Amino acid sequence: MMTREDEIREIVDRETRAWSTRDVDLLLSVFHPDMVLASPPTVHAHDPVDWNLEMGRFDPLRWRKMFMELFETHDLVHNEREILKITVSEEEDAAIAVVDVDTLWRDKLHGKDHHWLGRSCKMYTLTKGEWKMISHTGLLDYSDLGR
Repeated sequence: MMTREDEIREIVDRETRAWSTRDVDLLLSVFHPDMVLASPPTVHAHDPVDWNLEMGRFDPLRWRKMFMELFETHDLVHNEREILKITVSEEEDAAIAVVDVDTLWRDKLHGKDHHWLGRSCKMYTLTKGEWKMISHTGLLDYSDLGR
């Protein structure tokens, strides 16, 4: 029997697999209908006062179009993800996963690299017996913050 932590690991792994295989349907299956993605302008912009909402609330048609455009115009060089921590609420209806991401895309036309590199906190909610990502922070670099 899977634990709640195992279930969160599965959804993180499913998202990773979706990016790696460029499977839009699999990727969209991860998101809650109320998903919101806040993005820092750089990996060093730790103050949320500087962050953006580039994609708006989850809209399957709009997000599908954006992801398909990315997949059609970029080659995936590598996609490495490492789960550092999973925490499930005492009520077992909410969870976070702290994930280090190293994903490199290369523009097919211009050869320019687009590197997703940093740490994210992915937030999940249990909805109708299924885990869905409801939010996650954009990628940040914490290496110089001294832990």
